[in-house]
Amino acid sequence: MRLLIITQKIDERDAVLGFMHGWVLEFARQAEGVSVICLEKGRVNLPENVGVFSLGKERLKIKDLRFKLGRQILYAARFVRYIVQMRNQYDVVFVHMNPEYVLLGGIFWKLWGKPVTLWYAHKSVTPSLRLARFFTDIIFTSTKSGFRIPSKKVRVVGQGIDIDRFKIQDSRFKNEEGEFKIVTVGRITPSKDYDTLIDAVAFARKNSNLEIHVDIVGPTSVSSDETYLKALKEKIIQKGLNSVTIFRGPVANTGLPDFLGGYDLFVNMGHTGSLDKAVPEAMAVGLPVLTCNEAFKEVLGPFKADLMYAKGDAEALGGKVLRVAALSEEERRTLGAELRAIVLRDHSLQSFAQKIISAIQSSIHHEHS
Repeated sequence: MRLLIITQKIDERDAVLGFMHGWVLEFARQAEGVSVICLEKGRVNLPENVGVFSLGKERLKIKDLRFKLGRQILYAARFVRYIVQMRNQYDVVFVHMNPEYVLLGGIFWKLWGKPVTLWYAHKSVTPSLRLARFFTDIIFTSTKSGFRIPSKKVRVVGQGIDIDRFKIQDSRFKNEEGEFKIVTVGRITPSKDYDTLIDAVAFARKNSNLEIHVDIVGPTSVSSDETYLKALKEKIIQKGLNSVTIFRGPVANTGLPDFLGGYDLFVNMGHTGSLDKAVPEAMAVGLPVLTCNEAFKEVLGPFKADLMYAKGDAEALGGKVLRVAALSEEERRTLGAELRAIVLRDHSLQSFAQKIISAIQSSIHHEHS
């Protein structure tokens, strides 16, 4: 089977979308060949049976909004040209998170008899997503809550975490200074709710003698994110946390496994309603995690009562931080091993790719029988 993957960006160093490079690599191991059309291309290190074709965003850096429509028309024209020119080089289409590409190419693919699949994992239900359903044969998602339109086309396949890269490190529970080190990873944007983390840390410090240090890791993407970041820094100063809270900026995906190994707790405050990939990555390296994301009710099983809190409830989060910090070294390591076991069982990249390829092959076989 030859696969056409359509995604936003291919760059193994990217802090947000770097994981996609690993997905392509695993698909290349399990498929005859992989072609990738991406909006933007960065550094890639892929085998000979993979071709990467960019729509050119990395070369077209004009930010003037007056040219936005022109850029979109250019990208759309290049996209259609690629799928037409390459139509004999792929058998199946896999679109990652952008239903707009399904709408652009769907009629062509249906005319050519090529199965169309979509990966979508987010609580948002847009008009383009609703329309894209009619052009797709299979819709893949990470959890039941990741795709919120009832459809017989939906297949839940978990997340694709590279368990060979994200693995347990031999690290201490607390560092030599006795600090309890918290990390959170994600874009600096209001939907990630960093305000609740700041309030929770203030609550935990007020109600204990625990020395807490917080690293916030992730990029800003748009001007509203920069405004939000400025407001967060002001709040941190007001709470007296500026000496223990650091914005680290983005960390390349290639360096994230080693980076996570230096912390005691991973906290996820996101309101995406889908399986935020950063959390199972932290679980895979054996970090205790705390989250308010409802998608993790399906993932954490017997641990959900201890490791989940209500959205926006800073006192509840602060209390759970203190309970994790009170764990013994043995208890913490046992918890970390059990969380990693969940990822190994349900979210490893190898089994993720196998599930997707198997579902596609089964669908093709069913159509031809």
